[in-house]
Amino acid sequence: MIRETTLRSRVFDVTLLVVLLLIAFLCILPLWYTLAVSLSEKSAAAAGKVWLWPVGFNFNSYQQIIGDRSFFNSFWISIQRVVLGATITFVVTTMMAYPLSRSPREFRMRNVIMWILVFTLLFNGGLIPWYMTVKAIGLYDTIWALVLGGGVPVFNVILIVNYFRNMPKELDEAALVDGAGPWRMLITIYVPLAVPVLATVTLFTIVYHWNEFFHGLVLTSGQDHYPLQTLIQQFVVVIDASNMTEDQYKRMNELSNQTLNAAKIFIAMLPVLIVYPFLQRFFIHGITLGSVKE
Repeated sequence: MIRETTLRSRVFDVTLLVVLLLIAFLCILPLWYTLAVSLSEKSAAAAGKVWLWPVGFNFNSYQQIIGDRSFFNSFWISIQRVVLGATITFVVTTMMAYPLSRSPREFRMRNVIMWILVFTLLFNGGLIPWYMTVKAIGLYDTIWALVLGGGVPVFNVILIVNYFRNMPKELDEAALVDGAGPWRMLITIYVPLAVPVLATVTLFTIVYHWNEFFHGLVLTSGQDHYPLQTLIQQFVVVIDASNMTEDQYKRMNELSNQTLNAAKIFIAMLPVLIVYPFLQRFFIHGITLGSVKE
């Protein structure tokens, strides 16, 4: 195929390039603005003088957040939560989705369990029964309370179920002829073919566990067990000046909630920004598969 190189096609290419660059700039602008605010002086941020470059460049906001020794402990707890939570959710949702993607003839309880899952997606027992259950089974003030409290996202299970159900039935027939059982079919056929949806669900889980702060506030007894987002939320929202040292109080006078919030948001975005490029190709692959219809 010979590509047309007329003046009209060149104008179109240039126009398309400009539009894409503009869209990319608009996507990067909020992140850049947040970084600029977090690196600015208190007075400049409060007066709205910060735009594309920090005013009164300093690292006071980050020093205030990172300078606390509990920051690194909370950071480590968040890493454990993300790794354990993503692994457990991946295994559990995949193992639930596979039998639920079978027909009622193959799995008799399929419809009953699906209705139970949909019911829990629409209704829940409430915060207090959930808290009492976690405490009664001995998970309170442990990393497992943060991991298992939302370990089975029903919406993610339904996504994987629908993906499995859309796979060709001939795969099952060929596997059965070759003597493969359910475990062999799941591990060697369904999981490799479902990489796009599994990568998407895993990213959802990573973002959830990294950004969620309320469970850490409710299910832990103090700052020694807080995940990072809970610690930052408490530091920004609930500031106890009576326990501050002279140096901490001096730094607090140089900060505003706006600069602290900007630093908090930027720190919270970094892990997702680091992980996303490794999973982007799976998103593109999944979109490409979904767009091809016969």
